[in-house]
Amino acid sequence: MTRNINLLPVILIHCTFNSIKSRIKAKMPAFTLAEVLITLAIIGVIAAMTIPAVLNHTKETQLKTGLKKAQSILSEALQLMIYDTGVIPTAQNYTDATFLPTFATYISQLRDCGYHSCVTFNSEESTELLENCATKTYRNYNNTNYANGCVFNEGQTILADGMLLMVQINSSREELFLSFDVNGIGNKPNKLGHDLFTFQVMADTGELKPMGASNTAYPSRSYCSKTSSSSVNGVGCTYKALTEKDYFKNLP
Repeated sequence: MTRNINLLPVILIHCTFNSIKSRIKAKMPAFTLAEVLITLAIIGVIAAMTIPAVLNHTKETQLKTGLKKAQSILSEALQLMIYDTGVIPTAQNYTDATFLPTFATYISQLRDCGYHSCVTFNSEESTELLENCATKTYRNYNNTNYANGCVFNEGQTILADGMLLMVQINSSREELFLSFDVNGIGNKPNKLGHDLFTFQVMADTGELKPMGASNTAYPSRSYCSKTSSSSVNGVGCTYKALTEKDYFKNLP
């Protein structure tokens, strides 16, 4: 059944073309108004069936490309930073006040957002959200809750290409998280695991790992769920997004 539906636009185009071709060969009179309207209706049906699919494919490609670009930017900047400073960028070696200003010198920064001037959180919004770090800017993976900004609320910067980088440093657990909105804060869907992806800098090696990978703080099995309403649901989707071929086609 699916295969027949997919072929329908091709069949309609073929039939319409053959009708026009036959009329020209037979030297028949010009088309009547009814025939023109029918042809336009067929074109409208074809457009309605194909354009959404094309747009969805384009959106999927843009998000996938943006994620891979973000990974490349972070990885290269971290390597240069470690080479220049001789220090692994961990929560023990940097604070929220010192990491991003240093890291920003290795990326193409357009605007320094400080802590909260680009993405605001509960206390700044004066809302009645359930969690202190919740933000109205982003939603969780399956759109059942506000995103928990405690994963990325200790520094923000906008890159020259419009992507937003946000930082979280947890010194008590030696965790350094780098989150990227790969298509910019002004572009939807603004959801964890859709266009907002988190990476973790491993404390022992300085290796950049996509969140959800082994030994990261938010494993995919628990934090990339189509049913969970957790405010951090989606934080662990980065690994899946980079490794599963049809990840972006199957977003909730």
